[in-house]
Amino acid sequence: MIPELGHFALILALAVALVQGTLPFVGAAKGDIRLMALGRSAALTQVLLIALAFLALMQAYVASDFSVANVVANSHSAKPLLYKISGVWGNHEGSMLLWSLILAVFGAAVAVFGNNLPDSLRARVLGVQALIGVGFLAFILFTSNPFERVSPAPVDGNGLNPLLQDPGLAFHPPLLYLGYVGFSVTYAFAIAALLEGRVDAAWARWVRPWTLAAWCFLTCGIALGSWWAYYILGWGGFWFWDPVENASLMPWLAGTALLHSAIVVEKRDALKSWTVLLAVLAFSLSLLGTFLVRSGVLTSVHAFAQDPARGIFILGFLLLVTGGGLALYAWQAPKLSGGGLFQPISREGALILNNLLLCTLAATVLLGTLYPLFLDLLTGNKVSVGPPFFNATFVPICAPLFAALCVGPFLNWKRAELGPALVRLRAAFAVSVIAAIVAAVAVDGRATLAAVAFGFGVWLILGSLVEFAGRVRRGRLRTLPRATVGMTISHAALGVVVLGAVATASWNVELIRTMKPGDSAEFAGFGVKLESIVPGQGPNYIAERATLVLTRNGQPYTTLTPERRLFTVQRRQISETSIHTNLLRDLYATLGEGDADKGWTIRLYWNPLAPWIWLGAGLCALGGFVSLSDRRLRIGAPRGSKGRSRTAVQAAE
Repeated sequence: MIPELGHFALILALAVALVQGTLPFVGAAKGDIRLMALGRSAALTQVLLIALAFLALMQAYVASDFSVANVVANSHSAKPLLYKISGVWGNHEGSMLLWSLILAVFGAAVAVFGNNLPDSLRARVLGVQALIGVGFLAFILFTSNPFERVSPAPVDGNGLNPLLQDPGLAFHPPLLYLGYVGFSVTYAFAIAALLEGRVDAAWARWVRPWTLAAWCFLTCGIALGSWWAYYILGWGGFWFWDPVENASLMPWLAGTALLHSAIVVEKRDALKSWTVLLAVLAFSLSLLGTFLVRSGVLTSVHAFAQDPARGIFILGFLLLVTGGGLALYAWQAPKLSGGGLFQPISREGALILNNLLLCTLAATVLLGTLYPLFLDLLTGNKVSVGPPFFNATFVPICAPLFAALCVGPFLNWKRAELGPALVRLRAAFAVSVIAAIVAAVAVDGRATLAAVAFGFGVWLILGSLVEFAGRVRRGRLRTLPRATVGMTISHAALGVVVLGAVATASWNVELIRTMKPGDSAEFAGFGVKLESIVPGQGPNYIAERATLVLTRNGQPYTTLTPERRLFTVQRRQISETSIHTNLLRDLYATLGEGDADKGWTIRLYWNPLAPWIWLGAGLCALGGFVSLSDRRLRIGAPRGSKGRSRTAVQAAE
């Protein structure tokens, strides 16, 4: 009965979304306050109905209700409770239901916290959100019903993919979806602004917190997914340029550009058309990621579905959302006024350069991701575009971006001189050059590009701190906006990520050895002895567990215990790595296939500064949340005159 209740709630939610996606638009066109207010009530009703459906599916998983086909396909009675719950979104149907729930939550948040928005703008934003919701709810009900029954009900289920039975993958999809779906709000604001024919500083102030929230969640989701790939897949790396990984990176890059572009609109009333276009593209790239994962065009450990029929539905919806948004943009964007003038050497100029480079990076990733698919479709030829292509194209574009990132905050708005900014950064530049030279000479003289990249990481950290220190010296610490503090944290944290990525990718040490209990080896200055291979038992798997004793200078140092697990229901084996970290490096071990006669394959990695990758990503997101706590963003722009809004903006500069 509960699954039927959930199914009925989804049908009602679709009906409410249709109302929300039509009548508020009529009210905004006619100036009817009652019809415009209907959007708020509909948004709150819709989120309650979808939440009811989601809880109904979760109850079926927790109770192991194997009369529901989705539960049969993705759960098992012996599975731990955490993975029963995460199994709700660890499959295609459940993940789409989670997506729709988050979409409804964002719509309800606009309804609740958007009281400072003009009535017509809020009505149109909620209307656009509802139309997006109509698309996803129709997709669920007509192609991906999570409440479909099976009769007779089997005794037990097939279990969840073992690779997904991990705490990292339990929280990775919700965080990623919060980022993806968060950009739907910026898309809705862009479409609403185009319909009204008005983009101003107040609009940018309203858009920024939603963009920032989506960016923070997407940063956390990408970082958690990278960490999962690092310690679960057992290959010792953190990013493989997998197409599905790229699908999450592209909206992050576009969202980063949007975040900086909105600042120019708010501060200088410029880049209006460009900012609206970025808002459309950021959400379109999020939908592209959804299509890649669920269309069947990709085979990946991240992919949910291999159903071309579903892929055609999502492709059509993607084309409708993107094509409709771009068509409206082409029609209305020329009507948007240009805004304030500025010189190329200025804060605005630096932010434009930032935008151009970020969008170039996104286009590079898009090309490398889609080219093999188009080539296969047109000619049947299969090519692989992997790390060599992206390292050769993506990394060089990052160099000028990082070089300019620290200079921009030292430039004045409208007109500036480059010389004084560089003088204030001379100490940071000198230290960065020294760091690059030390990395080249002391670590590996052959890895010149890696040493240069390492210097850029130091430059990002020191340049950000120098700018912050300058504000403190001017006695502005107590009045310093939290948005500025958050910017400093995020920019410096990006440098931490760069240092970790460069060191791990360029200067790691790897040992692959077939070993039997009692065998020893030398590795990265450590002595390694395989003491034993013993059987183990988990709640829904059996395992082989190795005990590796590491010594240094003849003294015990640490013990690593990697496992190889066989999940009995799916008859699938996965590796469980063992990692010893001191925040400056990781000692990383995996256990491969083998037996007592031939020995077992042991992989050992020494990854310098590897923890800094995820520490830096976490700090990046923290900086975003600190900025989000800025009172100016939480209260939004004044609802009244444009003059009052401009005064508030100038006071904050």
